[in-house]
Amino acid sequence: MLVKKMKKYILVTTTCLLLFVVSGSCKSKSGIENHTAPNLSLAEQNITRAIELLDNAASAHLIGNELAMARFYNPHTGARSEEKGSIWMYTAVIEAVNSVLRSLKTHHEMGDTAFHNQHFNKYTQLLKALYDNADYYLGTFELISYTQTAEWSVYGVHRAREKGKAKVEGIENVYDDQMWLVRELLHSYKLTGETDFLQKAEYLTEYVLDGWDCTFDAAGNEIGGIPWGPGYVSKHSCSNGPMVSPLVWLHEIYKEKDDEITHRYISSSDGRTRVTESMKKSEYYLLFAEKVYDWQKRHLLRSDGVYDDFLGGCTPRNPQTETIDGVVYRRGNLCRDRVGPPYTYNSGTDLYRVTNEKRYLEDAKKLSDASFSYFAEQGAEVSGYYTYDVSGFQNWFNGVLMRAYVEFQPYSEPVSDYIATFQQNLDYGYENYLYKGFLPTNLLTGWSNDMSKNDTEGMFSFTFAAEYALLAQYEMTKYAGNLQANL
Repeated sequence: MLVKKMKKYILVTTTCLLLFVVSGSCKSKSGIENHTAPNLSLAEQNITRAIELLDNAASAHLIGNELAMARFYNPHTGARSEEKGSIWMYTAVIEAVNSVLRSLKTHHEMGDTAFHNQHFNKYTQLLKALYDNADYYLGTFELISYTQTAEWSVYGVHRAREKGKAKVEGIENVYDDQMWLVRELLHSYKLTGETDFLQKAEYLTEYVLDGWDCTFDAAGNEIGGIPWGPGYVSKHSCSNGPMVSPLVWLHEIYKEKDDEITHRYISSSDGRTRVTESMKKSEYYLLFAEKVYDWQKRHLLRSDGVYDDFLGGCTPRNPQTETIDGVVYRRGNLCRDRVGPPYTYNSGTDLYRVTNEKRYLEDAKKLSDASFSYFAEQGAEVSGYYTYDVSGFQNWFNGVLMRAYVEFQPYSEPVSDYIATFQQNLDYGYENYLYKGFLPTNLLTGWSNDMSKNDTEGMFSFTFAAEYALLAQYEMTKYAGNLQANL
């Protein structure tokens, strides 16, 4: 349960920002080296390192044909933990493979076919195997929600011994785990065109939105927000923000189509009557993207421009049901206390792209600057380099922050400076501390002198590979148009 307790403190600094050493001849005002043209040699170096890190991490952490994920591995001792990674950690593996595949595809589209021809098929097969074996986290249960009672097959926190037999009732599954899978499933669909990935993403999206609190407060306003999981009442950044971009992507997929979906909600006229209506998928997904975004900004944005962790102080204090017209539903939860601390975690520019509403763009600009100011500390560990907190699971959160910056860079040139700090830190760690194909948790300070204390989180090794892959793609596509076209 340690992972679960730690995840409770994840922050999703959600606005319009996610979907969330550059070489050159000049320096910006901040002193970070940058450049104004694609660096193809750096792109090749980045994808080469991404592939190296991914292959080594896969060899060390993925066990047998079932690809069970060992949570820890120590490259200095060769020791691998018996503890298996959670579904959240396992999704980091899928993320890394998707990131490498996207970069390979971009290289191919821009005329550099060697990497694509050598590796694309291999990683496509690995991607399919990862999804197939994710079913060891899959389970089925019945859930009473705000509008219905339904049976769902979703992903539990912990891995079971058999596929489809995982525990998923109550606190055994959380909405953010499904959201991260939705994101990767949609990336995989765009990369491969396989509709199975899209269908699974839409199913999990339906489950997540079934958790939206559509009940009303005393003033007649929809309460809103998605709790951390069906077994919780607190409403977290991590259980809302990650869903904004996937909803926009789904809107775009169906924008020119007439496909419909069932929208379930409560009538505002009496605050009791449950309503079902059909509406176009494109409209439905955009509706919820804006609702989730607005809820998060309204309740969790801090005065210093970053987002707090969650909204607590809830009434009732645990999930409860009520009977209305003879049918049992989940009661709504009013939560009043904003709780920190902030974590390095952002969400995408997508709403601005599809709505052209300037407020989303302005929010993204403010958040990108505020997040860098809050989370990056210059010279704290190595002169000339920016330090990011790497305690707990921060290394993964930092990777999400970097992805957000890369996504936003086409809209804001100053963000190039922020991206450069990640390139610098990765290169510093690689060139000074790479050991048997692995990087230390802290890229700037390296390994412990006590070899037994050099266990690395598997999800961190996969995160470093994903970061290098995205930086390779960034170098290939910089100033050539919105990177979103490749995501």
